[in-house]
Amino acid sequence: MLEHWLSPVQFNDKDFIDNLSKDDFGRNIAIHISKFTDLKKVNIAILGVSEESSNRARKELYTMSYPFHQLRIADLGNLRNDDPSFIIPVITELLNSNILPIIIGRDTNHSFAQFKAYHELKKSTNLVCIDEKIQYSYSLSQPAYLNNILNLDQSNLFNLGIIGFQSHYTPDSLLGTMNENSFDLLRLGKVKRNLEDAEPIIRDADMLCFNLSVLKSSDAQGIERPSPSGIFSEDACKLCHYAGMSDKLTSIGIYGYQAEKDSNNQTAQLLAQLIWYFIDGYDHRKGDFPASMDGLIEYIVELKHIEKPVTFWKSKRSGRWWMQIPVKTQKEHERHRLLPCSYEDYLESCQDKLPDRLLNAYKRFS
Repeated sequence: MLEHWLSPVQFNDKDFIDNLSKDDFGRNIAIHISKFTDLKKVNIAILGVSEESSNRARKELYTMSYPFHQLRIADLGNLRNDDPSFIIPVITELLNSNILPIIIGRDTNHSFAQFKAYHELKKSTNLVCIDEKIQYSYSLSQPAYLNNILNLDQSNLFNLGIIGFQSHYTPDSLLGTMNENSFDLLRLGKVKRNLEDAEPIIRDADMLCFNLSVLKSSDAQGIERPSPSGIFSEDACKLCHYAGMSDKLTSIGIYGYQAEKDSNNQTAQLLAQLIWYFIDGYDHRKGDFPASMDGLIEYIVELKHIEKPVTFWKSKRSGRWWMQIPVKTQKEHERHRLLPCSYEDYLESCQDKLPDRLLNAYKRFS
């Protein structure tokens, strides 16, 4: 079915792939060039939404190294149409087949199509956006992708995390709306001060939307509105590595690349690096998202202002931490009760100071 929605990978330089070395990324994956790729045993599928931008990025990716020999990766080519009605069924089928899609999109509004695929599957969903702005607008003349997601009828959104947003773009009224919903917010300043604060938020995501506008303009010019403030490329790659390592995450979209503004191909190179480090994280998954309590160390903390003791769990495999929310919940939300956290969150709780993010989690279950 998917071949009807997708066009093959085609470069102006027809010998480009043939001239790659045997160790290059592009010589070690299945590419939809003429015959559609067999998706049996595929772990990750690369999917382009805008042909020109996607091809610029994949050319850079194909020349990178390929140490992922335990994985099967397929590049499915580009969608024949960038309308959401084309994007949603493709992502839905990949998710149904337990294949993780990496979506390369020009338009940040395609984030809604990515989310809508989960909505179609009736999956309770945690969404994390790495973005310079909280993309929600009170103006009907300036809609943003979070409007579509938050205002969707019978939305399956359970939690929203925003990482890297800048205060000068964020009115107090919007912060109030986000806080009223107990969403996870991490300003750019906090991200730059301690990047690891972002890891538990990302680890709790089912899907990640990465808007390239969050990057500092010195690192990425090929976007709609380059900004003098933002995340450096090395930190962006680490955030994508965190995402890849999350056993819970099942899709990532990287949006906002505009090839015509990328005169020296720097942004295409960075986009390719983000994909590479995401895959590297995926390749190092520990399989310790607690499907059972085997391999976990239990720590119980009593807090004065919470009736029941709080249980923390530490993985022997990765050293990562979770906190178990001590409340009853609906069956579809059960898997969200184990909240990723940090060792610092555990230490703070031992001092009878439950961190704000963990308090917000209690509110979401109330």
